[in-house]
Amino acid sequence: MPKQSTHDGLVLVDTRAPYEVRKFPTISPERDEIMINIKWTASTPLDLHQADGSLLVEYPMQTGSTGVGVVVEIGPDVKHFKVGDVVFGFAPPGPKRSTHQEYSTAPEWMYGKVPEGLSLEEAATVPANLVTAFNTIATDLKLPTPWPKPEDYQPPRADERILIWGAASSVGLYTIQVLKYYGYRHIIATASSKHHTYLKELGASEVYDYRSPTVVNDLLEGAQGVDGPAFPLIVDCIGSQAGTLTPISKVAQRDSIVAVMLPVILKHASKGTTPEYSMDAAASITWAPGVNVAGVRTHFYFRNEMFRKKLQTEIIPALLAQGIVQPNPYRIIEGATLLERAKKALDVMREGVSGEKVVWRVSNE
Repeated sequence: MPKQSTHDGLVLVDTRAPYEVRKFPTISPERDEIMINIKWTASTPLDLHQADGSLLVEYPMQTGSTGVGVVVEIGPDVKHFKVGDVVFGFAPPGPKRSTHQEYSTAPEWMYGKVPEGLSLEEAATVPANLVTAFNTIATDLKLPTPWPKPEDYQPPRADERILIWGAASSVGLYTIQVLKYYGYRHIIATASSKHHTYLKELGASEVYDYRSPTVVNDLLEGAQGVDGPAFPLIVDCIGSQAGTLTPISKVAQRDSIVAVMLPVILKHASKGTTPEYSMDAAASITWAPGVNVAGVRTHFYFRNEMFRKKLQTEIIPALLAQGIVQPNPYRIIEGATLLERAKKALDVMREGVSGEKVVWRVSNE
């Protein structure tokens, strides 16, 4: 149990204002909660949307949803952990759950044990985006994700073409691996050409360069002769009105299901421009009649009872331990203090990141 009654944590105080470090109470766990000394975290697009666009923010606001660290105290009803366990998890932000602080207290189902052989930096690349991948597949694409997976499991729609747009993003990398694990045979990806070889290694059967002026025609030509829509299932891992929804709307056809990461970016941030967002993916672009559009809301993944009970405590650690899922490539952000590292990480996110996860140390201990 930590000796101090308060600890350092990051806070947003206004739109585009720099992070600040403030003291927050160190809250002992109750019932099924665990307290973690947060060692590492990862930056996400949500961090950027909150800092520059005030998305879903009430000031002052604590930040951070990915945590990797050591359990220092447990509640009386905890079943999966003991003091000293090294854990990683995705915990939707809340004053005591937020992970951009030295100590975080959260329900145990939001964490899992870091598998042996996985570094803390590698572990930080996993929880938020692997949870997002599972939630997208099960909730928005409506595909089954049975656990444990039965031997000789053959999924429904195994031979249909699934398009992953922005596949080199963290969400895209994990979505490909989960789909491959469950037996989907035609995973079609778009990404810049430098990522094509790696995406095929992970399980993509075809990869297209989204920068190509003929990418839409190339995709449709590759799907000629199929019954029904060219791509019955589509995942937009970016959620940009101009950058991704515009081309996707040209390949989505009647009966296609399109799962879009929220928020939809209507206007990107720049030094002189405040970003604009929409939480309505269906209304953000004109779709062909009969296209079914869903906005992905990862923070509600716990509504799936199996996910709440097993996804982070059991499924994710097992997939990593068995080598079924590989952690993302990552970039470490260095700095002398929590505040310096956090500011540098946010600047890197503003510049744009592709094919790697931005990770950084929280506690100096």
